[in-house]
Amino acid sequence: MVQAPPKTQLISDFETHFASSREMFERAKQSIAGGIAHDGRHQKPFPIYVSRAGGAYKYDIEDRRLIDFAMGHGALILGHGDPDVRAAMHAQIDKGTHYGSGHEGEIAWAEQIRKMIPSAERVRFVASGTEANLLAMRLARSYTGKNTILKFEGHFHGWSDYVIKSEKPPFESPKVAGVPDDVLRTVAAVPANNIEMLTERLSQGDVAAILVEPSGASWGQIPLDADFLTKLREVATQVGAVLIFDEVITGFRWSPGGAQKRFGITPDMTTMAKIVAGGMPGGAVAGSEEIMAFLEFRDEPGWAKRKVIHPGTFNANPLTAAAGLTCLQKCADPAGQEHCDRLASHLRSGINVLLDKRGLPGCAWGASSAFHVILDETPKNRTAGDLAQPIGINPETLKASAKAGRSGPLSLAMQLEGVDLFGGGGMLSVRHTDEDIAFTIEAFDRALDRLERDGYFA
Repeated sequence: MVQAPPKTQLISDFETHFASSREMFERAKQSIAGGIAHDGRHQKPFPIYVSRAGGAYKYDIEDRRLIDFAMGHGALILGHGDPDVRAAMHAQIDKGTHYGSGHEGEIAWAEQIRKMIPSAERVRFVASGTEANLLAMRLARSYTGKNTILKFEGHFHGWSDYVIKSEKPPFESPKVAGVPDDVLRTVAAVPANNIEMLTERLSQGDVAAILVEPSGASWGQIPLDADFLTKLREVATQVGAVLIFDEVITGFRWSPGGAQKRFGITPDMTTMAKIVAGGMPGGAVAGSEEIMAFLEFRDEPGWAKRKVIHPGTFNANPLTAAAGLTCLQKCADPAGQEHCDRLASHLRSGINVLLDKRGLPGCAWGASSAFHVILDETPKNRTAGDLAQPIGINPETLKASAKAGRSGPLSLAMQLEGVDLFGGGGMLSVRHTDEDIAFTIEAFDRALDRLERDGYFA
């Protein structure tokens, strides 16, 4: 009989401290497949459950405060319960939440996106980031008359059949559970930061679009080289492939105009969700008028065969439009992004200084208002403090370690110390403070004590 591994003190402490969440999880498993509503919330031995949230904090079902760095999976740059967004939604609820007709709110929302996003000549609304990428790919195929989508290893673009390929290590795996091989063959995945391999694949002439996270894989877990996006823009133009920036996370976070504005590189299309919808369910595709025109109804002979079909019951519903417009109007002031970036830099530096002082492996890295943490290996440049890119660590190791962070010992230890991470790291909001960052660094120090006690670094 196979024996279970011995329970660590960390696990015992976690199970005792969050016993009410365990009861909630056992109840959830009776009705919810897998017990959770999102794979990113998987955690061993069980996830914590939250009863309320406000500002930079959320509270478990026993009303204990945690500093929140998940921030609605990155959607809440204004923090939980922004008063202006709440007021806009309350006002809209009294007018109706779903008209099944056009309304002025969707026009004003699209106009605000056009003001902020350089590539946004026209906008179309969807209900999620996954849907945004599905629509963008469909438009690119119709526009170019080609079928293949090219993506980069480790980059996340939602859970659809097409773009889940090569998202997790090992990147070269040819299979994805539940996805037909015929579908997978319509997507090419190549390593990022390798222009030679990219150019070679593009030379086959079948690529309709290149889809990329401009931050690097999964909001910067595997950062891009400084000049990669510039070269990518050049080769996409040369071969006539549609360049799509997936700005579901970077949009309005990396700058008021997203990563494209921050880096000065304009894609042909941009996909958005999270912040664009003010933290509500929703998303958008924006792009050149020429490409977005394939959504239009026309009476031209043969046009029906090229027109891209796009329904969607909850597209631009009035409630999401009210939240999205209000949120973007506030995000147009760069002071918000600057505040978040500054705090994230202090947090990354503080973690690296602490690890270096204690002589332990690992590092924190990231860009803009995002951070990631790994405890398995030490990069060559950790002593630099704030790291944009860990040098000398294999990309698959970075991705796998950060992915495991949500269910790993560090996450449990940090939750016990009053901090909730997301995917081995997290994102900042305008509601976080310098005091929150100081508390988090102290909590990280205490979490390391817990891990050392259990022999994690042995």
